[in-house]
Amino acid sequence: MNTARLLQLHENLKSLTLGNAARHLEERLRQAVERGSSYEEFLLELTDLELRIRSENREKRRLKEARFPLVKTLATFTFEEAPQLDKRLVGELAAGDYISSRRNVLFLGKSGCGKTHLATALGIEACRQNLRVRFTTACNLVNELLESRGEKTLARTLSKYTRYDLLIVDELGYVPFSKEGGELLFQIFAERHERGSVIVTTNLGFGSWTEVFGDANMTAALLDRLTHKAYIIECSWESYRLKETLREGRKKGQILLKKTTAEE
Repeated sequence: MNTARLLQLHENLKSLTLGNAARHLEERLRQAVERGSSYEEFLLELTDLELRIRSENREKRRLKEARFPLVKTLATFTFEEAPQLDKRLVGELAAGDYISSRRNVLFLGKSGCGKTHLATALGIEACRQNLRVRFTTACNLVNELLESRGEKTLARTLSKYTRYDLLIVDELGYVPFSKEGGELLFQIFAERHERGSVIVTTNLGFGSWTEVFGDANMTAALLDRLTHKAYIIECSWESYRLKETLREGRKKGQILLKKTTAEE
């Protein structure tokens, strides 16, 4: 292809907002000529490239917007350490149908059993499906709501958290809230009821939630909304972190024993 036609094609691709195809045009043309590709093959490869890069960029934007503290995927979750966990159910949740159905997922269990890992992994799967996700701890969310109320921007903050396809609230129950903080968090959940999915991780059984929110009636109303059609997953297996600590302790003990024996 002569230079004038190449430049014109390049400009046409940019005008059609096919910037990725424009950037890789000459490289793909050269490869097509070397392989003797047909026009159809060349065009298919070029458009596939455009779509793949767009998809990758969308995923990056979604992951950045979600603000995950760490990247934790289902591929890195040790299901063998959680024998009571229904792996089939987790796979179904990863497909994202619960989000389109606006259903919630609640992970209940003691610290260290992988609740945050599972919640994050499901959030990452949702990002890969081009859904808007936000991850936050319950404490940080309450603090943000209290600050926005003080700055008279509460309505804007509530609207922001209502628009996400999936809201992940981690560590509910680790820190008790003030009465005002509990009421604001209740408002977030109430606004999202049957409008958008929520994933909650908590170390408390439902009977203990009043200790966090303070008001028994409000807690009952909150549980009624959150548990309505929800997937409730009880993480009753042993703490991963405790197991790892015990394993490391045994290893160090064995090493010390071998060293002592060798010195004797």
